[in-house]
Amino acid sequence: MSDVPLVSNPPGSTAQKAPSPAGDIIFGGLARLAAIITLLLLGGIIVSLVVASMPSIEKFGFAFLWTADWDPPSEQFGALVPIYGTIVTSVIALIIAVPVSFGIALFLTELSPAWLRRPLGIAIELLAAIPSIVYGMWGLLVFAPIFAQWFQKPLQSLLGGMPIVGTLVQGPPIGIGILCAGVILAIMIIPYIASVMRDVFEVTPVLLKESAYGIGCTTWEVMWRIVLPFTKTGVIGGVMLGLGRALGETMAVTFVIGNTNLLDNISLFSPGNSITSALANEFAEASPGLHTAALMELGLILFVITFIVLAISKLMLLRLEKGEGAR
Repeated sequence: MSDVPLVSNPPGSTAQKAPSPAGDIIFGGLARLAAIITLLLLGGIIVSLVVASMPSIEKFGFAFLWTADWDPPSEQFGALVPIYGTIVTSVIALIIAVPVSFGIALFLTELSPAWLRRPLGIAIELLAAIPSIVYGMWGLLVFAPIFAQWFQKPLQSLLGGMPIVGTLVQGPPIGIGILCAGVILAIMIIPYIASVMRDVFEVTPVLLKESAYGIGCTTWEVMWRIVLPFTKTGVIGGVMLGLGRALGETMAVTFVIGNTNLLDNISLFSPGNSITSALANEFAEASPGLHTAALMELGLILFVITFIVLAISKLMLLRLEKGEGAR
């Protein structure tokens, strides 16, 4: 057995010291502190909302959720109209924005020429930087008249006589209303969803897509059977990001939704209200007492709605992962 020579440090060099665990300890402590602070802030927000809305909760109870009356002089408050407006406008925004965002991401990752891909992607991302009040003013002054003349009137003439669908397009086509607010929200959240979809589509291994193309798959089949299953977590995350943006949007919705607390029909053409627009319009002038408490309870309800949406998205992801394991 031959002797193995020992490698010694060259003359003048210093021996390498073992890394100190102090850096890991400090980093771990800072990360843990940040998580604790975040949880404390979240808990503080919940507690403050509950305490501030307690007079309204004690007087109206759960009936606050399905009561449509909102009369500050007589101190009669109900959240049905703002809840309805918030949910319907957000659903309309998702119905419009998700297919458009998917098409944008598909074009940028698979179909766009190389010279157009980067400037078009930057232009779409810049749409997210436009302030919401600009969207609101544009929607009220420019989009709403065009929307009423060239979309609402033809749609009402086409569908107004149908038994069930016709009820959704009843009323005067004045431009502003729940449908207009949903369309404006869709325009606002498209950049968020499209950017996330594009980024997650680009991380799909090229080998998977080339293999699918090699066996004769079309571009749609590659996207539907290869890219979407591989990136479903990111896609759902992008959709939930857009939904959260739509639920919490204030100024743009306030400009175009109509700001009326009436629920005479379920027409999408009629003006309505949302939780955020009600808070923006009334909170500064609300008298201390039951009116302020009712507005704070609206904020608490919006918080609960957002939490439910996030919980549903998490359950969807867990079911998808469970299904993959079963297969």
